[in-house]
Amino acid sequence: MKNILLFVSLMFCGTLTANTSQPTTTLTEQQQEQALQQLKEPMYRPLMERYVLDELKSLRQDQQKLREDVTLQLTHKQLDAADRALTYTTDTINNVLFIITATASLLVLAGWNSLRDIKNKVEETVNDRVGDITAEYEQRLGTLEEKLKERSEEILNNQRKITITNEIHSLWMRANLESDMQGKIEMYDEILKRHPDDVEALVYKADALLELEQTGPAINLCNQALEIDSDYGYAYWQRACAYAMLEQQADAIADIKMALAYSPNLKNELTHEPSFQVLESNPSFKELVEHW
Repeated sequence: MKNILLFVSLMFCGTLTANTSQPTTTLTEQQQEQALQQLKEPMYRPLMERYVLDELKSLRQDQQKLREDVTLQLTHKQLDAADRALTYTTDTINNVLFIITATASLLVLAGWNSLRDIKNKVEETVNDRVGDITAEYEQRLGTLEEKLKERSEEILNNQRKITITNEIHSLWMRANLESDMQGKIEMYDEILKRHPDDVEALVYKADALLELEQTGPAINLCNQALEIDSDYGYAYWQRACAYAMLEQQADAIADIKMALAYSPNLKNELTHEPSFQVLESNPSFKELVEHW
């Protein structure tokens, strides 16, 4: 934000310098005010949008790089496990062959007369040993594969959470820059699609609806937020504003008390909230103002 404001200031100074080299025309105060009123949006708004787009592009690039790194690491681990299993199997078979050769030599020296018996015994021994080794490594590889799958799912889930968090952060930034209430509501709806239990998004959407005098939907959103988090003071505050707009003064004062109990910092807004102007003649509201 500071960099953007500095850039706008430099461009403004450069414009002033260029204008000093040309004949200047004196404008009256009324003409200057009319020129300012004709501005439909802040001059720095395109720069803000460009900043948000650059941030989103950077996040997408980081996520792509993370996905590539994870895939490469998983591939290397699988290859290493297969190489170790193959090496161990080869060494074991070589050792078995050496043992068989030594055993056959001893049997010949001991006086065995049937080479067929020796062959059958060797084949049986080799088959049993190879079968045991194969079963053992199949079990180990199966266990390793399950662990790799669990780890991969965990990494993908974390990546999805990071992506959703980044998207929600971007939507909050866009909502803060949006001046149109309907536009803000659309941003809050996008946030709630990604995180339906976002209490803050529910309450801020209710605030925007109150600006459009839609008290009924605003009260429903506040009730929904309080079902999720009954200690969120700002939800009571917004519901009190809606009740005040409907002239339900008793309900409004009750919610104001709850809001101040959970969020004492709202006391500074008690006398400045436009929705509470209808309560100024209410004795309970006066007592509440004096108490806080």
